[in-house]
Amino acid sequence: MTTTTSPAETIDTASTSDSRTGTSGSDIGLLILRVGFGALLVVHGTQKLFGWFGGYGLTATAGAFGQMGYTPGRFFATLAGLSEVTGGALLVLGLLTPLGAAIALGTMINAIHTTWDLGFAKGYELPLVYAIAVTAIAFTGAGRLSLDHGRPWRRQGALWGAAAVVLAVVAALITLAVK
Repeated sequence: MTTTTSPAETIDTASTSDSRTGTSGSDIGLLILRVGFGALLVVHGTQKLFGWFGGYGLTATAGAFGQMGYTPGRFFATLAGLSEVTGGALLVLGLLTPLGAAIALGTMINAIHTTWDLGFAKGYELPLVYAIAVTAIAFTGAGRLSLDHGRPWRRQGALWGAAAVVLAVVAALITLAVK
């Protein structure tokens, strides 16, 4: 006797869980995206704050921020560095993910604004890539392999993603208005 499978019964192996771990391909993909993006953001922040990883450090970064119109430069350089480190760390951990995404996205909106006049390839391309990645994370959530998973504060989906984007835009606009 042969059995047939209807299209409704076909299993999508990319989105189903491994029966041993409960982990799906989407969970692994989100982990790679979160950790990779978040770690790069932490590196950028520590370059600004401490001069690590070949960065200029706070004094030189503050001077550059002042030249870009962000005055006082030291305040805005510190704000940018702390935002990158905090947002990146939250994303790496998968902790309070919409908030981490909002922090990172607000910072990237300012980076896009600052580099806009340089054009796409020499200016705002990288901050735009980061903004796209973090916006995707804001909507999808951190996935199963995160500190948010199974916690009462875990938030994901269209409403939380939209809230993160709105928070980021408002914070970026406030920063641009007071710079």
